[in-house]
Amino acid sequence: MFAQEADRLFKITAHGSTLRREVTAGIVTFISIAYIIIVNPSILEAAGIPFEACMIATILTAAFGCVIMGAYANRPFAVATYMGENAFVAYTVVGILHFPWQTALGAVFVSGILLSLLTLSGWRSVMSSAIPTSLKYSFAAGIGLFLAFIGFIEAGIVVTGSGSVPVEIGQLDNPAVRLAIVGFILTGALLVRRVKAAILLGILGTAGIAFLLGLSPLPTSIVSLPPDLSPTLLQLDIAGVFTVGMFPVILSLFTMAFLDTMGSLIGISARAGFLDNDGNLPQVERPFLADALATTVGALLGTTTNGVFVESAAGIEQGGRTGLVAVVAGGLFLLALFFSPLFAAIPSLATGPVLILVGMMMLEPVTRLDFSDYAEIIPAFSVIAMMSFTYNIGVGMCAGFVLWPLFAVVRGKIRGIPAACWALFVLCLSFFLLYPY
Repeated sequence: MFAQEADRLFKITAHGSTLRREVTAGIVTFISIAYIIIVNPSILEAAGIPFEACMIATILTAAFGCVIMGAYANRPFAVATYMGENAFVAYTVVGILHFPWQTALGAVFVSGILLSLLTLSGWRSVMSSAIPTSLKYSFAAGIGLFLAFIGFIEAGIVVTGSGSVPVEIGQLDNPAVRLAIVGFILTGALLVRRVKAAILLGILGTAGIAFLLGLSPLPTSIVSLPPDLSPTLLQLDIAGVFTVGMFPVILSLFTMAFLDTMGSLIGISARAGFLDNDGNLPQVERPFLADALATTVGALLGTTTNGVFVESAAGIEQGGRTGLVAVVAGGLFLLALFFSPLFAAIPSLATGPVLILVGMMMLEPVTRLDFSDYAEIIPAFSVIAMMSFTYNIGVGMCAGFVLWPLFAVVRGKIRGIPAACWALFVLCLSFFLLYPY
């Protein structure tokens, strides 16, 4: 009975999937992004936001975003608090510019409202459809390298450089790093053998070995009551946002949220085969609205910008194709309110290797780029490189939107540039000029 109702609601059979595959993909997706439960409040604590309340806000917002994404948009994309935007708020808006965290959350709320209005007006979809095909493929490849880079760092295989180099190889004699490498090989072997649930088995197997060897502590408890949310609930300062000094902050938050979700949606969809013959995602306004609403709700609860997580690719690679994946992930986030010690116990040495492999899988669209057309390949390469080397998806996308029309003009095809591309050009150029470095 449940299987029939789920198939009716999410059109599982029509998407060539099964109930078991969708649920498994939802579990994989959740495990891949569960680190946000601890990492996000740890970062925002530097801004003065209470850790425990922010953790609950992070969980509730992710659950809300995932359920809206799954039930309304019927897409297997998980929504949670973005990495990058949270650091921007903690270390730039509050740490350098000295705005109170309440005002920073007010700016996040305003950016969420602007994104919602832009989506409902239809302009967000228009701008998404106007993106050149070469840039869409570069988003997927860039996000793939970005994910792989995160995975290498989480696994300890790559670390911050100790001398004049920015990064270097980690301590390979460290047992935790060695186990991460074993986890990479183990998961890779399962993929080679076409084992179903290979990614989930790789994560759980590596984590299990880490617990047995004492390389990662077992959870001190399994069940716990949720902490108090009141220190952050409705504590945002909206009135303080409307000052001259906050304009660059709002522009930066809006641009990063707008482009991060666009890049994640298109990049993951390109890999999953969701794009139509014109390279567009059908009914893209629905997932757009889901992330905009999650950002707005998140600011009210006590966390920063939310959107589609690139780690959703892990569940898609597991075979997930419908919104049930996101709903399952959202349900697990709600469970995390009571089982957060258990979920938080999964070590990064278990999830890092999976992110490396998922990043590898997302590189496939780069083969569709025409490397003989420099007017196309230079902006595309800039997207891929800047996403990885600046550790920021939005910055990479901005580089592409600035460079693509410029090189189209150089090639003599100014009349073929859509008006929406020029709008993105102005928006992204303003981002680089006004970004509070």
